[in-house]
Amino acid sequence: MISIDEQDRTYMTAAMQEAAVAESLAEVPIGAVVVKDGQIIGRGHNLRETGQDPTAHAEMIAIRQAAEQLGSWRLIDCSLYVTLEPCVMCMGAIILARIPQLIYACRDPKAGAVGSIYNLSTDERFNHQVQVREGVLHQECSNQLRDFFRRLREQKKEQKKSK
Repeated sequence: MISIDEQDRTYMTAAMQEAAVAESLAEVPIGAVVVKDGQIIGRGHNLRETGQDPTAHAEMIAIRQAAEQLGSWRLIDCSLYVTLEPCVMCMGAIILARIPQLIYACRDPKAGAVGSIYNLSTDERFNHQVQVREGVLHQECSNQLRDFFRRLREQKKEQKKSK
């Protein structure tokens, strides 16, 4: 089990709050925050269904917001907290934004690009590598996702019955 400090708990909790916003919109509950100098400068939650946009992942939204806040696409000296392991697209954005540190809660065995399927964070062919910590508030984030998908399956089952 990883040691979690108060800072990690605070920022991952903020990411979980973003995930809850996504869930309230019937989106998969994934949330992200970008932190610089102890301040959250970017927030994001999944909006793929809402906007019918395949790139509207929590990480992408938080990264865009942070870049706008800083007036720079280089997010040097920032950390990204996210409730689920980033996919290939999001890891590409993290690398391109030069984010030095990624902290995530749960692995994504179907699309994860930080160790589950691929590991882009340490690939030396890129001009930037990302320091990664996983498992911060793992159980809480895992429960949030599991409960969402359980309710979704139950809703689909009920819809089938009522037809």
